[in-house]
Amino acid sequence: MVEVAALVGDTARATMLSALMGGQSLTGSELAFLARISRPTASEHLSKMVDARLISVTKKRSYRYYQIASPLVASMLEAMKLVAALEVPQRYHPRSARHNALRLGRTCYDHLAGRLGVAIADSLIACGCVVLGQDGGDVTDAGAKVLRKFGVELSRTRQSKRIFCRPCLDWSERRYHIAGHIGAEIQRRCMELNWLIRVNGTRAVQVTTAGEIGLRDTFGLDTPSLQIDPPAVRTGT
Repeated sequence: MVEVAALVGDTARATMLSALMGGQSLTGSELAFLARISRPTASEHLSKMVDARLISVTKKRSYRYYQIASPLVASMLEAMKLVAALEVPQRYHPRSARHNALRLGRTCYDHLAGRLGVAIADSLIACGCVVLGQDGGDVTDAGAKVLRKFGVELSRTRQSKRIFCRPCLDWSERRYHIAGHIGAEIQRRCMELNWLIRVNGTRAVQVTTAGEIGLRDTFGLDTPSLQIDPPAVRTGT
Protein backbone atom coordinates (compact mmCIF):
# COMPACT_ATOMS: atom_id res chain seq x y z
CA MET A 1 0.00 0.00 0.00
CA VAL A 2 2.86 2.37 0.84
CA GLU A 3 4.55 1.72 -2.50
CA VAL A 4 1.39 2.32 -4.52
CA ALA A 5 0.48 5.40 -2.48
CA ALA A 6 3.93 6.86 -3.05
CA LEU A 7 3.63 6.36 -6.80
CA VAL A 8 0.17 7.91 -7.03
CA GLY A 9 0.96 10.67 -4.52
CA ASP A 10 3.38 12.54 -6.76
CA THR A 11 1.64 15.50 -8.43
CA ALA A 12 3.02 14.84 -11.92
CA ARG A 13 2.23 11.12 -11.79
CA ALA A 14 -1.26 11.79 -10.40
CA THR A 15 -1.90 14.24 -13.25
CA MET A 16 -0.83 11.69 -15.86
CA LEU A 17 -2.93 8.94 -14.26
CA SER A 18 -5.93 11.26 -14.16
CA ALA A 19 -5.49 11.99 -17.86
CA LEU A 20 -5.34 8.27 -18.66
CA MET A 21 -8.58 7.75 -16.73
CA GLY A 22 -10.28 9.17 -19.80
CA GLY A 23 -9.81 5.73 -21.34
CA GLN A 24 -7.61 6.85 -24.22
CA SER A 25 -4.03 5.78 -24.88
CA LEU A 26 -1.66 8.76 -24.76
CA THR A 27 1.96 9.22 -25.74
CA GLY A 28 4.70 10.25 -23.34
CA SER A 29 4.87 13.68 -24.99
CA GLU A 30 1.15 14.24 -24.51
CA LEU A 31 1.35 13.21 -20.87
CA ALA A 32 4.41 15.39 -20.29
CA PHE A 33 2.52 18.37 -21.71
CA LEU A 34 -0.52 17.72 -19.49
CA ALA A 35 1.67 17.32 -16.39
CA ARG A 36 3.72 20.40 -17.35
CA ILE A 37 7.03 18.58 -17.05
CA SER A 38 9.86 17.81 -19.45
CA ARG A 39 9.76 14.75 -21.67
CA PRO A 40 12.77 13.08 -19.92
CA THR A 41 11.17 13.62 -16.51
CA ALA A 42 7.89 12.19 -17.79
CA SER A 43 9.74 9.12 -19.09
CA GLU A 44 11.15 8.47 -15.61
CA HIS A 45 7.71 8.73 -14.03
CA LEU A 46 6.10 6.54 -16.68
CA SER A 47 8.80 3.88 -16.34
CA LYS A 48 8.16 3.63 -12.59
CA MET A 49 4.40 3.27 -13.11
CA VAL A 50 4.88 0.63 -15.82
CA ASP A 51 7.19 -1.34 -13.52
CA ALA A 52 4.54 -1.14 -10.79
CA ARG A 53 1.87 -2.30 -13.28
CA LEU A 54 -0.27 0.78 -12.73
CA ILE A 55 -0.07 1.51 -16.45
CA SER A 56 0.87 -0.50 -19.51
CA VAL A 57 2.62 0.57 -22.70
CA THR A 58 2.12 -0.42 -26.33
CA LYS A 59 4.65 0.30 -29.09
CA LYS A 60 3.36 1.39 -32.50
CA ARG A 61 6.04 2.35 -35.01
CA SER A 62 8.20 4.96 -33.27
CA TYR A 63 5.60 5.84 -30.62
CA ARG A 64 4.83 4.45 -27.20
CA TYR A 65 1.21 4.63 -26.06
CA TYR A 66 0.36 4.44 -22.37
CA GLN A 67 -2.92 3.35 -20.79
CA ILE A 68 -4.30 2.32 -17.40
CA ALA A 69 -3.19 -1.28 -16.84
CA SER A 70 -6.54 -2.75 -15.77
CA PRO A 71 -10.06 -1.97 -14.55
CA LEU A 72 -8.82 -2.76 -11.03
CA VAL A 73 -6.31 0.10 -11.18
CA ALA A 74 -8.99 2.40 -12.60
CA SER A 75 -11.34 1.47 -9.74
CA MET A 76 -8.62 2.25 -7.20
CA LEU A 77 -7.96 5.69 -8.70
CA GLU A 78 -11.67 6.52 -8.89
CA ALA A 79 -12.12 5.39 -5.27
CA MET A 80 -9.33 7.74 -4.20
CA LYS A 81 -11.07 10.58 -6.00
CA LEU A 82 -14.32 9.63 -4.28
CA VAL A 83 -12.70 9.59 -0.82
CA ALA A 84 -11.20 13.01 -1.51
CA ALA A 85 -14.60 14.36 -2.57
CA LEU A 86 -16.70 12.83 0.22
CA GLU A 87 -14.46 12.28 3.24
CA VAL A 88 -11.71 14.91 3.12
CA PRO A 89 -12.67 18.40 4.42
CA GLN A 90 -13.59 20.54 1.46
CA ARG A 91 -11.41 23.40 0.33
CA TYR A 92 -12.71 26.30 -1.67
CA HIS A 93 -12.10 25.98 -5.39
CA PRO A 94 -13.59 28.60 -7.74
CA ARG A 95 -15.90 26.99 -10.28
CA SER A 96 -14.67 27.00 -13.84
CA ALA A 97 -16.03 26.07 -17.25
CA ARG A 98 -13.72 23.03 -17.19
CA HIS A 99 -15.10 21.89 -13.83
CA ASN A 100 -18.69 22.29 -15.05
CA ALA A 101 -17.92 20.33 -18.21
CA LEU A 102 -16.56 17.44 -16.12
CA ARG A 103 -19.61 17.50 -13.86
CA LEU A 104 -21.95 17.43 -16.84
CA GLY A 105 -20.40 14.37 -18.48
CA ARG A 106 -17.03 12.63 -18.42
CA THR A 107 -15.40 9.29 -18.99
CA CYS A 108 -14.65 7.25 -15.88
CA TYR A 109 -12.00 4.96 -17.44
CA ASP A 110 -14.34 3.06 -19.78
CA HIS A 111 -17.82 4.18 -18.73
CA LEU A 112 -19.81 7.39 -18.44
CA ALA A 113 -19.93 9.50 -15.29
CA GLY A 114 -21.18 12.91 -14.22
CA ARG A 115 -24.77 14.09 -14.58
CA LEU A 116 -25.05 12.32 -17.92
CA GLY A 117 -23.90 8.94 -16.58
CA VAL A 118 -26.17 9.22 -13.54
CA ALA A 119 -29.15 10.23 -15.72
CA ILE A 120 -28.69 7.18 -17.97
CA ALA A 121 -28.51 4.94 -14.89
CA ASP A 122 -31.64 6.54 -13.44
CA SER A 123 -33.50 6.03 -16.72
CA LEU A 124 -32.57 2.34 -17.00
CA ILE A 125 -33.50 1.74 -13.35
CA ALA A 126 -36.82 3.59 -13.66
CA CYS A 127 -37.94 1.53 -16.67
CA GLY A 128 -36.93 -1.73 -15.00
CA CYS A 129 -34.06 -2.43 -17.38
CA VAL A 130 -31.28 -2.46 -14.78
CA VAL A 131 -31.24 -3.29 -11.09
CA LEU A 132 -28.48 -1.70 -9.00
CA GLY A 133 -27.59 -2.35 -5.37
CA GLN A 134 -24.65 -1.32 -3.23
CA ASP A 135 -22.82 -4.57 -3.98
CA GLY A 136 -23.71 -5.22 -7.60
CA GLY A 137 -26.10 -4.88 -10.50
CA ASP A 138 -27.88 -6.86 -13.17
CA VAL A 139 -29.78 -6.45 -16.43
CA THR A 140 -33.39 -7.66 -16.52
CA ASP A 141 -34.92 -9.56 -19.43
CA ALA A 142 -36.69 -6.37 -20.54
CA GLY A 143 -33.43 -4.48 -20.20
CA ALA A 144 -31.60 -7.01 -22.34
CA LYS A 145 -34.03 -6.33 -25.19
CA VAL A 146 -33.63 -2.55 -24.84
CA LEU A 147 -29.86 -2.67 -24.67
CA ARG A 148 -29.54 -5.11 -27.58
CA LYS A 149 -31.73 -2.81 -29.69
CA PHE A 150 -29.43 0.06 -28.73
CA GLY A 151 -26.45 -1.98 -29.91
CA VAL A 152 -24.95 -3.15 -26.62
CA GLU A 153 -23.12 -6.49 -26.72
CA LEU A 154 -24.31 -8.34 -23.62
CA SER A 155 -22.02 -11.35 -23.88
CA ARG A 156 -18.39 -11.19 -22.75
CA THR A 157 -15.35 -13.08 -23.91
CA ARG A 158 -14.26 -15.97 -21.73
CA GLN A 159 -10.97 -14.18 -21.03
CA SER A 160 -12.73 -11.12 -19.63
CA LYS A 161 -12.45 -10.69 -15.86
CA ARG A 162 -14.61 -7.58 -15.81
CA ILE A 163 -17.72 -7.53 -13.64
CA PHE A 164 -20.86 -7.68 -15.80
CA CYS A 165 -22.73 -4.76 -14.21
CA ARG A 166 -22.02 -2.81 -11.06
CA PRO A 167 -22.83 0.55 -9.48
CA CYS A 168 -20.09 3.17 -9.31
CA LEU A 169 -20.61 6.06 -6.89
CA ASP A 170 -20.13 9.31 -8.77
CA TRP A 171 -17.75 11.68 -6.94
CA SER A 172 -19.35 14.85 -8.33
CA GLU A 173 -23.03 13.85 -8.19
CA ARG A 174 -22.75 11.53 -5.15
CA ARG A 175 -25.11 9.08 -6.78
CA TYR A 176 -24.61 5.91 -8.80
CA HIS A 177 -23.77 5.53 -12.46
CA ILE A 178 -23.28 2.20 -14.25
CA ALA A 179 -19.85 0.57 -14.50
CA GLY A 180 -18.60 -2.87 -15.49
CA HIS A 181 -19.12 -4.47 -18.89
CA ILE A 182 -22.56 -2.88 -19.36
CA GLY A 183 -21.30 0.60 -18.50
CA ALA A 184 -18.39 0.21 -20.91
CA GLU A 185 -20.71 -0.97 -23.70
CA ILE A 186 -23.09 1.97 -23.22
CA GLN A 187 -20.18 4.41 -23.50
CA ARG A 188 -18.76 2.58 -26.53
CA ARG A 189 -22.08 2.69 -28.33
CA CYS A 190 -22.67 6.41 -27.56
CA MET A 191 -19.25 7.21 -28.97
CA GLU A 192 -19.76 4.92 -31.96
CA LEU A 193 -23.02 6.66 -32.84
CA ASN A 194 -21.33 10.06 -32.47
CA TRP A 195 -23.78 11.02 -29.74
CA LEU A 196 -20.85 12.07 -27.58
CA ILE A 197 -17.50 13.57 -28.49
CA ARG A 198 -14.46 13.97 -26.29
CA VAL A 199 -13.30 17.42 -25.25
CA ASN A 200 -9.61 17.70 -26.10
CA GLY A 201 -7.22 17.62 -23.17
CA THR A 202 -9.81 16.56 -20.62
CA ARG A 203 -12.02 13.64 -19.59
CA ALA A 204 -15.15 15.66 -20.38
CA VAL A 205 -17.56 14.60 -23.12
CA GLN A 206 -19.94 16.79 -25.06
CA VAL A 207 -23.39 15.83 -26.33
CA THR A 208 -23.83 16.37 -30.07
CA THR A 209 -27.05 17.38 -31.81
CA ALA A 210 -27.51 13.75 -32.89
CA GLY A 211 -26.84 12.77 -29.28
CA GLU A 212 -29.58 15.01 -27.92
CA ILE A 213 -32.06 13.25 -30.19
CA GLY A 214 -30.67 9.76 -29.60
CA LEU A 215 -30.43 10.07 -25.81
CA ARG A 216 -33.98 11.42 -25.70
CA ASP A 217 -35.43 8.67 -27.88
CA THR A 218 -33.46 5.82 -26.26
CA PHE A 219 -33.24 6.84 -22.60
CA GLY A 220 -35.83 9.62 -22.34
CA LEU A 221 -33.18 12.18 -21.40
CA ASP A 222 -33.67 15.91 -21.76
CA THR A 223 -29.97 16.71 -22.07
CA PRO A 224 -30.33 20.53 -22.09
CA SER A 225 -31.82 20.29 -18.59
CA LEU A 226 -28.63 18.60 -17.38
CA GLN A 227 -26.53 21.65 -18.20
CA ILE A 228 -24.81 23.39 -15.30
CA ASP A 229 -25.07 27.16 -15.02
CA PRO A 230 -21.79 28.84 -15.94
CA PRO A 231 -19.77 30.37 -13.09
CA ALA A 232 -20.69 33.93 -12.29
CA VAL A 233 -18.33 36.59 -13.63
CA ARG A 234 -17.36 39.26 -11.19
CA THR A 235 -17.45 42.78 -12.52
CA GLY A 236 -15.64 45.76 -11.14
CA THR A 237 -17.38 48.82 -9.76
